[in-house]
Amino acid sequence: MDGAARTDKLAQRLRELGMGACAVTDHGSLFGTVDFYRACRECEVKPIIGCEVYVANRTRHDRTPRVDDDPYHLVLLAENQQGYENLLRLSSIGYTEGFYYKPRVDKEALSAYSGGLIALSACLSGEVSAHIARGQAEAAERAAAEYRDIFGPGSFFLEVQANGMREQERVNREMAAMGAKMGIPLVATNDVHYLRREDARAHDVLLCIQTSSSVDDPGRMRFPTDQFYLKS
Repeated sequence: MDGAARTDKLAQRLRELGMGACAVTDHGSLFGTVDFYRACRECEVKPIIGCEVYVANRTRHDRTPRVDDDPYHLVLLAENQQGYENLLRLSSIGYTEGFYYKPRVDKEALSAYSGGLIALSACLSGEVSAHIARGQAEAAERAAAEYRDIFGPGSFFLEVQANGMREQERVNREMAAMGAKMGIPLVATNDVHYLRREDARAHDVLLCIQTSSSVDDPGRMRFPTDQFYLKS
């Protein structure tokens, strides 16, 4: 209920824009993988299998209210068959061992099943980004170094995005500086929740359905800009 981009329409739009590849990174699950893979192959777009996993603040076994109910985000992409199998394992662990409001993994699980996976630091809800946003530069560097150690040099990237958010722009600058300092490469990503800019209104209504809210509720969850579409 967080994404208004239908899989078949997504693949068609990718072909229209001349894009050679696309990754699926649904939140916490791999349920859409097969449909995504088939749709992309039909449109001659390379499907990259991934997942935006939830990483527990402490361990996947901790379930203390108001402490463990807001996990970080982390994007994982399967580089090869081993990575795909490890992605399946991590997804299963998230549901069978780490579920607390959401399917969660932790750094112990990530370390055990990191082979063949490429990790990206994720959006503003990623651990590195969250520390930067709070002005905690040293904590951000420690988190980045930990993920680099888990996945290996060349398999962990710091994300920068262009979504029209002022906070994102500040985080982008800090990410670039930290990446240069630590030797961690950057990757520009596009967080797609709908296909075209004019679809932002429909996506906003979908969020209301998800959260049982009215569109007129001033305090409800909403996206801050209309920039979360599939850009060329």
